[in-house]
This record gives sequence, structure tokens and C-alpha cells, in this order.
Amino acid sequence: MRQDTNMKPESGESQTAVIGSAPLPEREEGVAMSALSHAYGRLQTLAAIDLEVPAGVVVGLVGPSGCGKSTLLELICGLREQTGGAVSIAGHEAAAERLARCAFMPQRDLLLPWYSALDNAALALRNQGLRREPARAAAGDLFERFGLGGFEAARPAELSGGMRQRVAFLRTLVAGKPVLALDEPFAALDAITRGEMQEWLAAALRADPRTVVLVTHDVEEALYLCDRVAVLSARPGRVVAELSVPTRRGEDRDAAVTDPAFVATREEALRALREGSR
Repeated sequence: MRQDTNMKPESGESQTAVIGSAPLPEREEGVAMSALSHAYGRLQTLAAIDLEVPAGVVVGLVGPSGCGKSTLLELICGLREQTGGAVSIAGHEAAAERLARCAFMPQRDLLLPWYSALDNAALALRNQGLRREPARAAAGDLFERFGLGGFEAARPAELSGGMRQRVAFLRTLVAGKPVLALDEPFAALDAITRGEMQEWLAAALRADPRTVVLVTHDVEEALYLCDRVAVLSARPGRVVAELSVPTRRGEDRDAAVTDPAFVATREEALRALREGSR
């Protein structure tokens, strides 16, 4: 079997680490951005972003294509360096310190095709130094809760798109980081599966609250899953509106998205998007 070249060697691995064992001072940590900007050479992608994500709050980022949403997520995680302003997590501004506090889930699930679903889910713990069997046991304890019971041995090619995303999110969550950065996690799914996954993720965040920054093109998805939504303008991205979600994430998505207060907020967000795209 092909081996993961990023995995740490067995020798010297910690045998006592558990979920959330990374050396972090707090489970819940907030994110703060002040006059944050970024450019690729002469191309400015983000300009003067002022935004706070309090600990334990889910904030969505919506905006037109190319406005810098994914770049902003990478800046938060310390995967890129800003060209101006500041971004911090619980007061920690260094990129390495931010990265240590963030679990990043990109648009593609990036499951290793030669690994089982269980080994893919356990990969974050393995990369933290946990030995294979304890890592598999820790991740396996969550398979039933994530609707994956009985699929532990399945390879990614044997899973549906929704199940692959559940494995990817389990891998993100099991890392134990206080901040989750989710970049269009359901973009590749069909409309029915996407709605089901939104309900599932809402339930997962109710059961295990985290500080979350979610990037999506879908305003309805943002309003259903998030506590607050920041609308970005066309490039260079600026925050043109911040909206509080009027309804709590419920088990019944259809009831939530047809609530009159929800509909009114969706229209407000769409107006802000149109104005910011001009």
C-alpha cells in the first residue's frame, strides 16, 4: 500500500495524545481582523477588512467570485501573509500561531484514495503524533454520530459525495483546533444532497460548538448555518454589510429558510451583494 509521505514516523510518536490534544490554551478562541489587506503583486485582492468573529460564533463570508473570500480564509489560518493590517486569533498574530489554532477544510475533500474512510478521518491525529490504532479509535468513536457507521473500511471511491464531505469534516473536527475554516464545503454537491448536508452540519455545530468562518457563494446556506454573515464587495474585497441571522439553526431547514424574518434578511443580503458588485 502507498504510504502518506506527510505522516510522522512511528518511532517517538506520542501514545497519550487524544482529540484536541494540540497545545492550545483555550478550546474557544475568537478571530479579529483590522484594516487587513492582501495583494498578489499589483493585483489587490482585499482592502481594509475590519471584522471580528467572537469565540464560539459561526460567521459566513459571501461575495462575488474573485472578491478574495478564500484568500481571507487563508490569511486567517496563517497560510498566507497579509500585505497590510493585522489578523489575530485570541491575540496571536504570528502566522504559525494562527495555523496552530485553525483547522482548514478546502473546497475539495482531498481524501487519500488509498486510505479507508477511517484512516482518512484519523489523519489529522496521526499528523499530530498519535499512533495509528489510538488515532483510529478516537476517530472511529465519531463515525456513528456523523452518519458513517458501517463505512469505516470503505475507500473514498466507494462513498457518495455527501459521505466524503462528512469524512472530510470529521477529519477537520477531530484535529481539536478551536477555529474551523470551511471553504465552500458543499459546492460540489447536488441541490438535494447540499440541503441535507446543511442540516447535518447545523446539527454537528449544535452538538460541538466551535468558532467557525464559512466561505460560501450561497446566501441561503450562509444564513442558515451562521450566526452572522459578512458581505464582501467585488475585488478588492471590502466588507459592505454585516447581518445578524434572525433565526437559530433548526433541525428543519425548510421551516427555517421560509421563516419571514429569514426571507427578509436574505433579501437584504442579496441587495448588499448587488450593490457591492457594482
